[in-house]
Amino acid sequence: MIDYIDKIKQISKQILTDCRVDMVIGFRQGTVPMMNEPCFAKTVDDVDAFVWDSHCGINLANYLTGRKEKIGIIAKGCDTRNIVTHIIENKIDRDRLYIIGVPCRGMVDRRKVNALCDSIYEVTEQGDTVKVTGENLDRQLARADLLQENCTTCVHPNPVIYDELVADEVEVHTDVDRWADVKKIEAMGSDEKWSYFDDLLKECIRCYACRNACPLCYCPTCFVDESKPQWMGKGQDETDVRTFHFLRAYHCAGRCTDCGACARACPVGIDMRVFTRKLEKDCFDLYGWEAGLTLDVRPPLDTYQADDPEEFIK
Repeated sequence: MIDYIDKIKQISKQILTDCRVDMVIGFRQGTVPMMNEPCFAKTVDDVDAFVWDSHCGINLANYLTGRKEKIGIIAKGCDTRNIVTHIIENKIDRDRLYIIGVPCRGMVDRRKVNALCDSIYEVTEQGDTVKVTGENLDRQLARADLLQENCTTCVHPNPVIYDELVADEVEVHTDVDRWADVKKIEAMGSDEKWSYFDDLLKECIRCYACRNACPLCYCPTCFVDESKPQWMGKGQDETDVRTFHFLRAYHCAGRCTDCGACARACPVGIDMRVFTRKLEKDCFDLYGWEAGLTLDVRPPLDTYQADDPEEFIK
């Protein structure tokens, strides 16, 4: 995807020059390998810092909430789906945005690369391969083997809403079992599930990185920070830890696009997607709903229809 960058810069400079936007939100090189960081370009010269490769996994829709400027934004498929949700939920106006759509071939999971050696010096993308240089390491690896888990099952890699595309749309893979991970957990017995989630959450340090990285978590005061009433404690009590993760997942039900921002941000490597994936599957099974694909239909959990499934009502 590194071949996109010239077109990204060209479009960004043009819309800034024409005063169609006040800024363009993109990525610049991070201070450590595989950690590109958001960049707010307000001048044409600022755009020269832009980069685009397989390490631009942060969901930039997170930076649109409540903004009043005219904004250009570089957006992958999952980013654009979150932008749709932001527009539907009145967090940003469509006419304030110039969306530079980027067909996505998947983001590299830095944890898979870091597992190769103790000290990574450089990671460069070369077509379908990734060159990794580190302490006593110099290897060429297939990109497909290093992708984030959400990217391996993604069926919406192309932007669903945009003003301009930087390249032709990429092929959509239809031969993947999107819900294999969820089905595996669904098939567990009660005790096995309890043990599974205990093991999953035992490393949580309640840093809230998952919440902060999520473009859906934009409440001015999160329920975990409420003091009147105080819904839960601030410590490492197991019940409080579970309550945070379960309730946050339910707040994302019918809205999550499986962008992977939560799992990517977790400093201890917890796969937060486990919670939201189940609810994503339920919305798909019950309502045929996938978040962020259209501006014309509201999510099923904030609408009512007379023929809604009601089997659960006794």
